[in-house]
Amino acid sequence: MPDSTLNRVSPLVSILIPAYNAEQCLADTVESALGQTYANKEIIIVDDGSKDNTLAVARSFAARGVTVATQANTGAAAARNKAYSLCHGDFIQWLDADDLLSPDKIARQVEALAAVKNKRTLLSSEWGYFMYRPNQARFTPTALWTDLSPTEWLFRKLDDNLHMQTATWLVSREVTEAAGPWDTRLLVDDDGEYFCRILLASEGVHFVPEAKVFYRRMLGSLSYIGRSDRKMGAQFLSMKMHIGCLRSLEDSARVRQACLKYLQGYLLVFFPERPDLVEQSRKLAADLGGELVDPRLPYKYEWIQKVFGWNLGKSAWVMLPQFMEIMRQKWDKMLFNLDGRKGLKL
Repeated sequence: MPDSTLNRVSPLVSILIPAYNAEQCLADTVESALGQTYANKEIIIVDDGSKDNTLAVARSFAARGVTVATQANTGAAAARNKAYSLCHGDFIQWLDADDLLSPDKIARQVEALAAVKNKRTLLSSEWGYFMYRPNQARFTPTALWTDLSPTEWLFRKLDDNLHMQTATWLVSREVTEAAGPWDTRLLVDDDGEYFCRILLASEGVHFVPEAKVFYRRMLGSLSYIGRSDRKMGAQFLSMKMHIGCLRSLEDSARVRQACLKYLQGYLLVFFPERPDLVEQSRKLAADLGGELVDPRLPYKYEWIQKVFGWNLGKSAWVMLPQFMEIMRQKWDKMLFNLDGRKGLKL
């Protein structure tokens, strides 16, 4: 049966923006959504009970056709579910409140739909990290930057611990409905788990070169686990779901090996604070027909562990990169201010 949605000249695209304490970045994000060269779009912002002026910033765009809703603080996943409940689009564009879309991102992906002719195909795009100056973003291709089946995409993700940024996807309403809502239990990696289900509901990924997303990397992001007990628990839950999704598609020797590699890579995140999660990881590895080796700190932190013990060694592993990141951000912010915001030009 022909797909009437894909036969439309310009299907409606819903750009959905969850926001929490994002007053510093939200305006630039919304401007990147409003500035899309693709015309048939709606923009919905859901403020998740922010304590700063995020809601006021969001409401300042209402006169330009942006829909704004608010809710008590219940998390990013709940805010995304709320935004989706308010939208009417044939296709969904998720956009975090501190990230940016290149002006033709959506237009390029909608144009690619004409060649795909299948609303169960996912559209993905390039993405690059930046701090304050998106024109300095680095776009580094990975093994996911190509057309892939759901099985191959998930296999590569787990085998090399890769990801695609949330805003890279353009997803049909049919696939979105089939995948179900965002999981509000997940304090971290809710996007990773959600797009596993999106992939399961799809018939594959079509990568659209030159469609770009600018991913702001900042301290204090929701994706940062650190030594948070609750976030560790959420990360392990998401990992179990990832493994379950991939094995539901293929339960071969190569898949089990990729799952073991994935578990081994995260074991240090849980050790030694969460021995329960370490034990659960080992049991899951045994179910996969393998075993995990004891985690080791990277070589430049091993001497700290040997001299001062695991706790201080791991603290250094967690905190020193964060300190370096703070220094890089301060430098980038200074250059951004000296540049008179010219760095915002995409």
